[in-house]
Amino acid sequence: MAYTTIDDPELYFQVKLYAGNAGAGTSNTQAITLDGSEDMSPDMVYIKARDGVNNGEIFDTVRGVYKYISTNSAGQENTAFTDNLTAFNSDGFTLGVNTGDDINDTGKNYVAWCWVKSATVGLDIVTYTGNATARTISHSLSAVPSVMWVKNLSPGDVDWRVYHHKNTAAPETDYLILNTTAATADDATAFNDVAPTSSVFSVGTSDQSNGNTDSMMAFLFAEKQGFSKFGSFIGNGNADGPMVYTGFSPAYVVVKNAGGDEAWNVWNNKTPGYNVANKNLQPNSNVVEQTSSAGVKEIDFLSNGFKIRGSNTELNQSGNTHIYMAFAEAPLVNSNGVPCTAR
Repeated sequence: MAYTTIDDPELYFQVKLYAGNAGAGTSNTQAITLDGSEDMSPDMVYIKARDGVNNGEIFDTVRGVYKYISTNSAGQENTAFTDNLTAFNSDGFTLGVNTGDDINDTGKNYVAWCWVKSATVGLDIVTYTGNATARTISHSLSAVPSVMWVKNLSPGDVDWRVYHHKNTAAPETDYLILNTTAATADDATAFNDVAPTSSVFSVGTSDQSNGNTDSMMAFLFAEKQGFSKFGSFIGNGNADGPMVYTGFSPAYVVVKNAGGDEAWNVWNNKTPGYNVANKNLQPNSNVVEQTSSAGVKEIDFLSNGFKIRGSNTELNQSGNTHIYMAFAEAPLVNSNGVPCTAR
């Protein structure tokens, strides 16, 4: 029996907490080294301030350094700053001066979620030019994407579009918006009402997914057993919420109430809180890290998944479908049959 395809998730995904210094290090830079026991050169770095009202910013190796897009904004790609993320390194990344901005301000604390792009771990980053005509776009996952984050990079305020394979009974007909709290909407112009395949994904005629002559990009995620899981659960509206089986101990979990106008929420395994994850950030907002009181907005990180401990409608509205994305700290059982021990 195959328990996992990836024995050591730290080779492909890591979480890093760090303090900003406004480039006060050597040559006005700050080199951020990941904490894992394995070196990991990231291809996608998503940074969010924990104690400042700042945007969440995504950098990636496909577009190159300096360029970022904000998950809580409909705005265009920002290429104006050459002093923010200045390098992707063999075990981390380097930050520039970036004073007063979103990733390296003196006196602020940050979290960076870092991924490697490869078919092995189910992440592809695709850029394309929109043409406002229903079409397919090739990808390199060699697997069917379970989640897609799509963004128009060109000037103008254009919302993100999110596809999630457990969103509704016909997820290809619907979309969520990463930068707002909006509930699921039905729109054929987003993904052309066509499910993705192991080689292509479909886009419709909308500016959000296929703006005419606009620069577009898509982050595509495919599930990998023991490393990532993108599913859904039905809320029960009380503090003894659903237990969600993933097959691994999570390092990162994001939850969205698909049926309600509620915020996206993300928890990770590095923010203080041990197994009870009671501090979360919101990808759709620039608000500071939220600290949940008991029974409101907490989850437990388990050896085989996560347990909802909050009654808040953002993560546990009774009767509503809630979608999630989760990445592993360690598989429940590795490929040699050795179980993961509890923390």
